[in-house]
Amino acid sequence: MLDEIDRQILSILQMDGRIANAELARRVGLSPSTTLTRLRQLEEAGFIRQYTAVLSAEKLDFHILCIIHIGLQAHQSTVLENFRQAMHALPEVQACYHITGEYDYLLKVVVRDRHALEQFVTTRLSATPGVTRIHTSLVLSEIKESFALPIPPTPTQE
Repeated sequence: MLDEIDRQILSILQMDGRIANAELARRVGLSPSTTLTRLRQLEEAGFIRQYTAVLSAEKLDFHILCIIHIGLQAHQSTVLENFRQAMHALPEVQACYHITGEYDYLLKVVVRDRHALEQFVTTRLSATPGVTRIHTSLVLSEIKESFALPIPPTPTQE
């Protein structure tokens, strides 16, 4: 069970994963050693999956962000597993979600330009076994992108 200090640690880390332990300790009002112990416990319990840097797609010349809906011909476990493995192997795929509704999967894909998009869709995505429908939408602008989760407050005891 998370207490208020754990929730504060998680909130702070979501905004600044590179924060020094001493600064984190100061902000939550604990000693650095106690803070580090709590941090390690949160990591071991799986609340913190990884630390990462969020890179600028624009600076790296990835100018097209797409949302792609995928329909599969069958929902047999082997078809699904093969599709999932194929998506892991495609570096352009930033996220892959198994969804309900008209399509089976939703992909977040980044490519350099329209030629790269054409190559990706026609030679890589279409060639994936089981794929029967592809619907691609180009993102015109990102209004909000966040990796932070809304951490609920500690429940009050009555």
